[in-house]
Amino acid sequence: MKFAVKKALSNGRARTGVLQVGGSSCPHPIETPALLLTTRKGLPLFISPDLLPSLPFPDSHLLQFSPLHFLDGISIKTISNIGGVHQMVGLREHIFAAVPRDSIVSLPEYDSTNRIGASFETPCGRRLIKPAEYMEMISSMKPDISVSLADEVPSWVSSKRNKASVDRTLRWLDDCISLNVTGRTLFGSIVGGSSEDQRRHCSEEVSRRNVSGFWIGGFGLGESMDERSALLTAITDVLPEDKPRQISGLELPEEVLQGVAAGIDLFDSTYIYHLTLGGFALIFSHEENKRKVSSYELSDIGNDDTKINLRATIYRKDASPIVDGCKCYTCQNHTKAYINHLFNVHEMLAQTLLEIHNTHHYLGFFRSIREAIKDGKFEQFRKSFVGSRRAAAAASLGAMSCIRI
Repeated sequence: MKFAVKKALSNGRARTGVLQVGGSSCPHPIETPALLLTTRKGLPLFISPDLLPSLPFPDSHLLQFSPLHFLDGISIKTISNIGGVHQMVGLREHIFAAVPRDSIVSLPEYDSTNRIGASFETPCGRRLIKPAEYMEMISSMKPDISVSLADEVPSWVSSKRNKASVDRTLRWLDDCISLNVTGRTLFGSIVGGSSEDQRRHCSEEVSRRNVSGFWIGGFGLGESMDERSALLTAITDVLPEDKPRQISGLELPEEVLQGVAAGIDLFDSTYIYHLTLGGFALIFSHEENKRKVSSYELSDIGNDDTKINLRATIYRKDASPIVDGCKCYTCQNHTKAYINHLFNVHEMLAQTLLEIHNTHHYLGFFRSIREAIKDGKFEQFRKSFVGSRRAAAAASLGAMSCIRI
């Protein structure tokens, strides 16, 4: 794997870079900051493989999956015999990043031999995963990027528990490094909860080890936006500039901007999935097509100037695309009324079309971030975007108050 910083802002930490993964058959470099698309067992939740080419190329070729999802299905030996996750799902030109994180926080656990492992909830019950078993899974699945095991803790734990999670994560990292006999690209996990000192200590220790990059965990677990900035700064201040930084747990667009401002390069989140599942469509990344939402539309819960609720009755006869001028497959071929109808009759095609649009749109948001950094206008872009989001939220609350009166 090769990574190079192309531009770093002199008045901040935001930066653009180019990531080239040699182990993948994808010959195209990926510009950062970039989004890793969430998958379930290697494939997006609703988009079928034949529709993936409709997404922006090569931005859509970064995929994140959790090895834990395979614990209840096909054996790792079978996956290895097939040729790894690329061959199994038929996406040979995509870049896969394996992140051992599920919808809940991993918990430390001791087994009968007093060896420490990470405990995860699976469809087959809670499973203890030791570093040796985890690295065997990585060796069989052959992802382009793998992340070491991490003991993530929420922000409210005691300082003793937080320190223990850092020590445990570092021990797991040492085990993963020693077991990485094939020399696969391994990102070291950084934790530390809501303690700046522990975050800094963990970052220093991980940066001393032989890792290809850094994965920052433990965010989105109860910390506030205000305290997160200092935590991110404590981490990136001590990390080397020439290695990529990936983070989980920053879901909302303004949280992504906060991460970019701190110098993060790669983001994996379930934001698109949760929006799609709720029937929401993004409308914010095409500035020239930004529309004013009426007070009546604001009365539909969740609507604002960045997303619309396509389940709402006001779209039953709306023959326009989700966003005028959007180049995604959905907007080029279908209308709000049709997608609203699909939701009403519980057709899965509704989620498929909506996820295509939301993915296309969110990738456009990341493209706008990169352009803003290249032009030296990232802080202006960030302030403008966050300001418009707050104004839209205030307008939505005002409209709702008027309707109640």
